[in-house]
Amino acid sequence: MTKILFLNPNKWGRGITAIWIPSHAAILKNKNHQVRLFDSTFYNNWTDDELSYNTSNLQYEPTDYGKFVKFNERDVKKDLQTIIDDYKPEIIFWSALSSHINGEGEYVNIQYGHELIRDIKTSAIKIAGGLQPTAEPLEVFERFPCIDYFIGGESEFVLAEFVEQFNKNKEYNLVKGLIRKENGKVIINSKQALISNLDEIPHYDYSVFDQAVFFRPYNGQVIRAVDYELSRGCVYACSYCVETTIQNYYGFSETTKSGILKNANQYLRHKSANRAFNEMKEIHEKFNIELFRCQDTNFLTIDQKTLSDLSDLIDESNLPIKLYIETRPEGINDTSVKLLKKLHVDGVGMGIEVSSESFRKDHLNRFPTQEKIVSAFRILKEFGIKRTAYNIIGLPNETEQMIIDTIRFNSILQPDNITVAFYSPYIGTNLEKKLKEMGIFNEYDFGVDSQLRTLSISKVEQKLLEFYKKNFGKLVRDELNNLDELKRIEFG
Repeated sequence: MTKILFLNPNKWGRGITAIWIPSHAAILKNKNHQVRLFDSTFYNNWTDDELSYNTSNLQYEPTDYGKFVKFNERDVKKDLQTIIDDYKPEIIFWSALSSHINGEGEYVNIQYGHELIRDIKTSAIKIAGGLQPTAEPLEVFERFPCIDYFIGGESEFVLAEFVEQFNKNKEYNLVKGLIRKENGKVIINSKQALISNLDEIPHYDYSVFDQAVFFRPYNGQVIRAVDYELSRGCVYACSYCVETTIQNYYGFSETTKSGILKNANQYLRHKSANRAFNEMKEIHEKFNIELFRCQDTNFLTIDQKTLSDLSDLIDESNLPIKLYIETRPEGINDTSVKLLKKLHVDGVGMGIEVSSESFRKDHLNRFPTQEKIVSAFRILKEFGIKRTAYNIIGLPNETEQMIIDTIRFNSILQPDNITVAFYSPYIGTNLEKKLKEMGIFNEYDFGVDSQLRTLSISKVEQKLLEFYKKNFGKLVRDELNNLDELKRIEFG
């Protein structure tokens, strides 16, 4: 048995059950290893308080979330040192891929984990995965020098194999997907295969989380929720999306003229209906979970028979649960929305990104028409499903007028919830690589967080981007009538 410590270096100050944590814990515990989690979420000297920031700008409805969780006044690094001294882990691991990759601070967690651990005294082997080693394996040792090994691609079975080698012959050269150093030289082992059958992963183990992490603000209430995945992969290849980094790692780089991945059926994988239902039922019963925040990149591209079978199981069970999902406008129609209702879907998030149809096609590799987007929001409203519009500002070549047009388009859609993110040049994405070739982004950006800060090199200056992030929701709700007044207040 090996002692393994996971780090969740979450800086958002609200509960997030990063999916890699229960998936990796399930496999390791199934192999009789011991797993413990150090979670930095509720430390006052660590949090960036994303919740207050995005409540003040109307992205979230106000709640009494503070009554449900207690923030720790102790020093986060001192507590981590105490845990390590007491637990004496042999391996410390953080940051990994799952479907949970699109905007809740996952990208920067490899950096935050490194910041937590670099001054800690420990003899444990330190390992990290995630998007950075997947995209640029030769550079990660220089960027994060305290880490001993990295994993590119999906890491559940890779980490388990590493632990087995740790307990046997330590022949780490045999561990596919591992990135290591040998005599000062970076060695990239051969790539591991995609996890083609997600049912091979035992039921995800959420017991490693503290109870406070399950509380979540949602539409003006505080409910118990988990992040969850039914599938991995996406049939689309949007140029700015981190999904393309994973697609490229596994050799899925060709797309059709409409932006659809060729051989997508080999890349998109899902759990079986029975597995998903039994897992959700178990999570609900063990932890009193009401909301499953499905992180699947595009929920409605999951095999339709699987979704139909799952809807029968959920509907017949009378489980008091609801789902929040993400999908694209192309998949929304009367038939698909009836299926969503049967699945107990309460809310749907869809990417608008920018209002310009030509810009989406030419720069983002996204092809839904304005009419299709409007229709999707209308149909969901007619069926009583809450709608969240996702928007991006600070994209290269985006102008202030384009941001104003996107606000105006959101006013037409009248979504129930509105989110806006700063464009982030995630390494390995098709757009980031193109911009690097153009000399727009040359260096690795530390501290990337699409919700909290902008590192964009945009036609729109930074202070103006921050103004639109802060006021986007207000401007949508007031249909831009208060733009001049808000600018006067902000800039004088």
